[in-house]
Amino acid sequence: MAVKRYYAKSDNTITNAFEENLTTRGTGSNMGASDILEVFSIYGQANSSSAEESKALLKFNATASTNSISADRTAGTIPASGSVSFYLRMFNAEHGQTLPKDFTMDVSAITGSWDEGTGLDMEAYKDKDDSNWTNRLPATAWATAGGDYYTDTSSSFSASFDNGTEDIELDITTLVEQWVNSAGNVLGSKNDEGVGVFLSSTYSGESRSYYTKKFFARGTEFFFKKPYIEARWDSATKDDRGTFYFSSSLATAAENLNTLYFYNYFRGQLRNIPAVGTGNIYLSIYSGSAADTAPYGSALTLVADGTHVAAGSPTVVTGGYVSTGIYSASFAATGTLTTLYDVWHNNGATQFHTGTIKPKTLDGSAIAPDTTHASNITNLKSVYRDDETARFRVYTRQKDWSPTIYTKATAQAEVNIVESGSYEIYRVVDDLKVVPYGTGSTLHTQMSFDASGSYFDLDMKMLEKGYMYGIKLAFYNNSVGSWVEQPETFKFRVESRQSE
Repeated sequence: MAVKRYYAKSDNTITNAFEENLTTRGTGSNMGASDILEVFSIYGQANSSSAEESKALLKFNATASTNSISADRTAGTIPASGSVSFYLRMFNAEHGQTLPKDFTMDVSAITGSWDEGTGLDMEAYKDKDDSNWTNRLPATAWATAGGDYYTDTSSSFSASFDNGTEDIELDITTLVEQWVNSAGNVLGSKNDEGVGVFLSSTYSGESRSYYTKKFFARGTEFFFKKPYIEARWDSATKDDRGTFYFSSSLATAAENLNTLYFYNYFRGQLRNIPAVGTGNIYLSIYSGSAADTAPYGSALTLVADGTHVAAGSPTVVTGGYVSTGIYSASFAATGTLTTLYDVWHNNGATQFHTGTIKPKTLDGSAIAPDTTHASNITNLKSVYRDDETARFRVYTRQKDWSPTIYTKATAQAEVNIVESGSYEIYRVVDDLKVVPYGTGSTLHTQMSFDASGSYFDLDMKMLEKGYMYGIKLAFYNNSVGSWVEQPETFKFRVESRQSE
């Protein structure tokens, strides 16, 4: 799973706008229970130089003991600092009032605690509660009217709007890491008090109005429009067991490396090997017996690269810990054998596992290939629970595979391992992209692969129950240098446990 969402737990709109009499300002008003957040700047409404503003406040579950970014990091659900990005997502709410264009908003960390409040009135500003323009808590004022915010570059960000209808999708990783302040964070710490969203001073200080930009708040009825922080990371495990190549002069030294994985399951759960823990694990490669059913003889000499295989010990690969119960090792091998056996061990003391490898030889081509694929999710269910995380297994073969009557009866098409594959999730009823392809810098929807094909995990809590969803796949085609979407669509419903 490489996408996880943390929804706002508090939000509010605060303003110093004039009430209907254009004399009294609504600085004590609160809109914490509204399903809309509003940001504006109004100039010259009460008199030729009057200025009015509104700002949005949001707080997320970053550091709570459960169901938070911090708790999930401790549990290993999301990676360590430096291996994950965090994006603020807020969604445009259409309205019939004047919409500003060509402006920027600041998103800045709030310095102190504040209350959401229970107000609803966004027109006459008659609901009074905390927080508001003057107070952050009951009888506790902001140091500066309109809120107190950090302005350093690691805690303050900018979002641009050309047409005014855009959503906010903003990388706030440096701020989230300060909130969580776990191992690896080098930016220091800040209290987890959320962010303020408001017009940049360049625009709020102009002698013109920017009225009005609205976003959906956490109380909206639209499930996918609620504000949240989205954690994104590349979780793809690329196990070369099914695409193992002997070293070739056609490839670079790095390209000749093959990475194998060892998964230590105990009664269905991944567990660290007691004798290894999170330390090094070792791997040796053997040829087969006369019947080619088991390792035989002495360990084979491998390509010494000084990193994975030392020149002084060319029969041993030094591998390492990946995550709970998962270990990997990388090496290059030469030869012409049809079968290799990988034996995982504790530096010769204890053997943990023996696997099988069917190596391939890298060949050049006289033509530019144009490979197309046919795909299927082999374990797809019609219904999933809204509280589960599901693993989807993707089988892929070459589309032009055309068996004869004989081969239909005696063989299956070979699994074609796609090393760069991505998935997208959309809601069928309206084609809303719930999890768009993450094929940019973070590759957060990149699929893993092993000898059986590709796979990915999906947290069903991100999907609204009672609807049907579709999965689309895209593979990177090196021949044309772009991602190519597959024609197949795979559909399923999400329901609560009670309605299954």
